[in-house]
Amino acid sequence: MSAPLSGRKAQAARNDGLIVEAAREVFVADPTAPIAAVAERAGVGISALYRRYPSKEDLLRKLCADGLVLYTSIVEKAVATVDADPWAAFATFMREVVDADTHSITNALAGTFTPSPELYEMSKWSGELNERLVGKAQKAGVVRTDLDVGDLGALFGQLASVSVGDPARDAELRQRYLTIMLDGLRVPPSTTELPNHAPTVEERARQWVPA
Repeated sequence: MSAPLSGRKAQAARNDGLIVEAAREVFVADPTAPIAAVAERAGVGISALYRRYPSKEDLLRKLCADGLVLYTSIVEKAVATVDADPWAAFATFMREVVDADTHSITNALAGTFTPSPELYEMSKWSGELNERLVGKAQKAGVVRTDLDVGDLGALFGQLASVSVGDPARDAELRQRYLTIMLDGLRVPPSTTELPNHAPTVEERARQWVPA
């Protein structure tokens, strides 16, 4: 059991959590937003933010690293269970990644900063895990053989773009459309009852209202 943090360290840890959470909200909404907007959203002083993240790029790299760590933990679990139940492992992996919403960061930030060597290594490892998972699911005969691991990022990116401006409703709709995707990926083809309901007229109209 680790020793409790001192008052100053505990406050620094709390501030860091607030900064990262605020940065995700700010930069997913507007990748061009200034770092001062993150400090304001987090309720911390700009000097406290700069002590932890000397530049906007440092903060963007932190967001992407956190997303990769989460994604990797999900695919690692799937690889560990795929031999026991290939389809369940693959489908659960897809659903958990969509629920984790790791690809909203990818959609918003790709191309806006220079990734570090560490990020490239993390991405390489997650890609290798993707290969293992998809390969095993295909070998078991439960996933179509023409699915390429390169398709996964595109599928997740499409689902992350589904938004009606309400996070809870967005999560419901993404799972609805993921169900359609999964039926298209499964061998033999199947038809699964769709969860939740389609977007309403009001929800579809909301995307045209200026923020």
